[in-house]
Amino acid sequence: MNTILFKLGGIPVSLLELAVGFAALTLLAVLVLARSIAKTNSARLEELAAERERQHELDDKMADLSRMNAELSGRLQSMTEVLSNRQSELARTLGERLDHVGHRVGQGLEASAKSTSDNLAKLGERLAVIDAAQAKISGLTQEVVSLKDILSNKQSRGAFGQGRMEAIIRDGLPIGAYEFQYTLSNGKRPDCVLHLPGDPRVMVVDAKFPLEAFTALRDAAAEDARQFAMGRVRNDLGKHVKDIAERYLLPGETQDMALLFVPSESIYADLMEHFDDVVQRAHRLRVVIVSPSLLMMAVQVTQALVRDAKMREQADVIQREVSVLMQDVRRLGERVGRLDQHFRQTQKDVEEITTSTGKILKRGERIEQVEVGAVANDSTAAPLLSIAE
Repeated sequence: MNTILFKLGGIPVSLLELAVGFAALTLLAVLVLARSIAKTNSARLEELAAERERQHELDDKMADLSRMNAELSGRLQSMTEVLSNRQSELARTLGERLDHVGHRVGQGLEASAKSTSDNLAKLGERLAVIDAAQAKISGLTQEVVSLKDILSNKQSRGAFGQGRMEAIIRDGLPIGAYEFQYTLSNGKRPDCVLHLPGDPRVMVVDAKFPLEAFTALRDAAAEDARQFAMGRVRNDLGKHVKDIAERYLLPGETQDMALLFVPSESIYADLMEHFDDVVQRAHRLRVVIVSPSLLMMAVQVTQALVRDAKMREQADVIQREVSVLMQDVRRLGERVGRLDQHFRQTQKDVEEITTSTGKILKRGERIEQVEVGAVANDSTAAPLLSIAE
């Protein structure tokens, strides 16, 4: 048994040692296998325990799920009942609302139909008014055409300016402060003269303003035509101003200046803006160019002068009336003084009457006290009563 079989790293290995080593290895392998089997069994047991635990938990969860399913079924049934009731209420509410809305829509349609009918009636009335206005506009168009014809005719245009000037003067001045178609000593007849108070000289107003050149100026499209029309305006207006100065400015008979009436504010504005040299030449010739508004202002100044002159004419009458009024006031003062004396005398008489009344009252009180004292004494009652009587 101690026979050496081989050497391992210089160490002799016998059969017994080999058998013992093999047995030890076998035992070690068995132990390892047993440990592995034990571990495997332990793991499997743990797995089985875990599986049972999971199964138990799964059973619990299934039980909870069944319970929750039952609760959910109950809740679903309750919700179904609630929803059914709510659906019924909703259907009923919707029915009522639809009936109410239908009623309101019917009323609204009825009111809308009535309003539409009223609006159509009003529209018909307005269309009638518009037709009448259109007829008036047509009439105004004819009048404008007639006015254009008037302005295109020199004589008619002069009559138009004359009429407007006469209307302004008639509206602002009293009768006697003006005259139309007045004849001067040289035989000329201006359109109007104004009588200024306190001055025998008259102020001449001319209404024959030359408008042909202004019409040509406004109709001019090219620059050459415009320059030609402006030159014509200067020539025509300068000639007319010169004629007024020569015909209507008479020393001792007329005022030192005359008025040239322009019947349009726009033409007057163009004249002041573009023809200042012509205006200055007219001023040097003592001819003042006036628009309708300036003529109204001159008429108002003349009216104030006439009013002041009438006041001066009536100054003596006013002074005489004031003197008579002062005499009346003096007499009134004297009468008030006498009335004051009467009042004072009356007040004195009233005070004396009041004093006498007070004395009488005091005596009556004393008599009343004497009567009250006499009730206690029977022997003197008769004389006291006789005194009271």
